[in-house]
Amino acid sequence: MEKNDIKIVKPFGPSVVIAKIPVNTLEMLNKYIDDIVADKKKSADLDHGDKLVGDVTQEFKLEKEIIEKSGWGKFLVECVSKWMEIEMKAKMTKFELLTSWVVRQFENEYNPTHWHGGHISGAGFLKVPSTFGKHYQEKNKNYKGGQLQLINGTRHFVSPSTVSLTPKVGDFYFFPNYLMHTVFPFKDTKEERRSISFNARIDEHIYDVYGGGSAS
Repeated sequence: MEKNDIKIVKPFGPSVVIAKIPVNTLEMLNKYIDDIVADKKKSADLDHGDKLVGDVTQEFKLEKEIIEKSGWGKFLVECVSKWMEIEMKAKMTKFELLTSWVVRQFENEYNPTHWHGGHISGAGFLKVPSTFGKHYQEKNKNYKGGQLQLINGTRHFVSPSTVSLTPKVGDFYFFPNYLMHTVFPFKDTKEERRSISFNARIDEHIYDVYGGGSAS
């Protein structure tokens, strides 16, 4: 070997799947959400704020009908199924959607560090402001306003503990329920940051990596 070729791998820590929400699904969800926002009674009926940790303008559950009609449920099943085939070498036969909800976040609002229930979770973006603002001290500063930050373990040499993701319309991230994450506040805009999330259960024998196994 004439040169020192290297390959950087990630043998430890949870995997995260990145996918694109289908355009038709995204458009139908946004139209549905706009209609809910305009209907105060419906907004109150679907309010999910007391179940979630964020200090944001509005959080509400998606109804079963729109989950099916928009293709949102189908998208989730297909992505998670493919993930389990690749990551766990297992064929998923169960996908129980526990809940799916929308978060409407505006200037100076935030979502503190938290994790989800079920087995599989995720978060993605339906609407994003044209700007999230900028750092007061711009020089050599990495501004994180509006970003979704994933958190795992503690920081060590060649082992970062956080990944910060800049929201882009249509981007969706799947991760295991226990993966901690947070959303930073943003500023200098009156526009909405609209995200969508879910919690689901899959086959217990796939999720429970300790079940029926023996220590080595």
